[in-house]
Amino acid sequence: MLRFVVFVIIYLVLGFYSLQAIKTASRHAWVYYTFIVISLIVVGNFIFQFTLGSSDGRVLSRPKSYAFGFFLALLSFQLITILFLFSEDIFRFFSGMYQKIFGVDREFTLPARRRFLSLVALGIAALPFGSLLYGMYKGKYNFKVLKYNLEFDDLPDDFDGYTLTQISDVHSGSFDDETKISYAIDLINKQKSDVLFFTGDMVNNKAEEMKPWMALFSTLEAPDGKFSVLGNHDYGDYVDWDTEEEKAANLDDLKKIQKEMGFDLILNDSRYLERNNSKIALVGVENWGRGGFKKSGDLKKAAHNIDKNDFKILLSHDPSHWEDVVIHDEYHYHLTLSGHTHGMQFGIEIPGWIKWSPIKWRYKYWAGIYKELGQFINVNRGFGFLGYPGRVGIWPEITVITLKKKAIA
Repeated sequence: MLRFVVFVIIYLVLGFYSLQAIKTASRHAWVYYTFIVISLIVVGNFIFQFTLGSSDGRVLSRPKSYAFGFFLALLSFQLITILFLFSEDIFRFFSGMYQKIFGVDREFTLPARRRFLSLVALGIAALPFGSLLYGMYKGKYNFKVLKYNLEFDDLPDDFDGYTLTQISDVHSGSFDDETKISYAIDLINKQKSDVLFFTGDMVNNKAEEMKPWMALFSTLEAPDGKFSVLGNHDYGDYVDWDTEEEKAANLDDLKKIQKEMGFDLILNDSRYLERNNSKIALVGVENWGRGGFKKSGDLKKAAHNIDKNDFKILLSHDPSHWEDVVIHDEYHYHLTLSGHTHGMQFGIEIPGWIKWSPIKWRYKYWAGIYKELGQFINVNRGFGFLGYPGRVGIWPEITVITLKKKAIA
């Protein structure tokens, strides 16, 4: 409870600063009274959802997510406003000190706040505030199809031009618009890829989250099959289960759901994709993640039935597995498909110009195609969303990769 008291005090201080800017910029009392009411409602709902309104332990429910989202939007508005006003207050303080020491009346008086600066502060603060609200309203379903051509010297000839679609991080427990999800499923099918891969995190916490969406995801089609692996959220590790048996039953239910939807769930094992007289080894590992995440992935076990010289595609949820283990393995994994990072659901991307997100400080390989030691990885930005119920700049992704045989020079 003490941390919430401290939190409320800090929030009120930030709100007080923002209110000063609004009062300076506007002479209409209803404007700043409206700001006060909205601020109290947002922080009140946030505290309620994470204390008295929380009946599901650590589970980040939809009401919690939206409470967090609105709080984050308002907090960004306040933080940017305070940067301007606090800087101005430092100037006002030293101006007052100068007046007291060198002024005629020798009185300490603070100069009035400048309306222009308050207007600038509010205008700039409105940008992230509006962006975060837009991300919650539309950005989270702004699906993008990203296409790549990857060339390999040793790609089997029969797989030249072979296409694969990858989706990742569905997080079905966060969905709230069936029409948008139906559109995305149709968009995936319109790619008409040869094979479909899903690289983990079907749910936020519990298998039951996927049940309302099973019919839609069952309509996904690919002639050579649909293959999947587990992500860290699929194991139910973020739920306070009454018993270990209940937790294990939840995972079994999720496995059954994936099978009923037509997915071949690969658990530290391998398959072969075949075309005419050629084949590609498909390897799938359970989740392996750096930094406290579950390390159930066993690359050696997963690859025990394939040949070292096979052309290999690896499905592994967390890109830190690729960085720490895969690229240094004695087997050469030509292409790894991962997800997990979501691109933090926030950043700036202008193709050919800039690709940035705060997640880059946690993950070296966080979105898109990378190549190290002659091996490729694609880190999918995710299909769904978690925590903040939106996306800003880093849009939900459907990846289409075409495998190409490198031409002999």
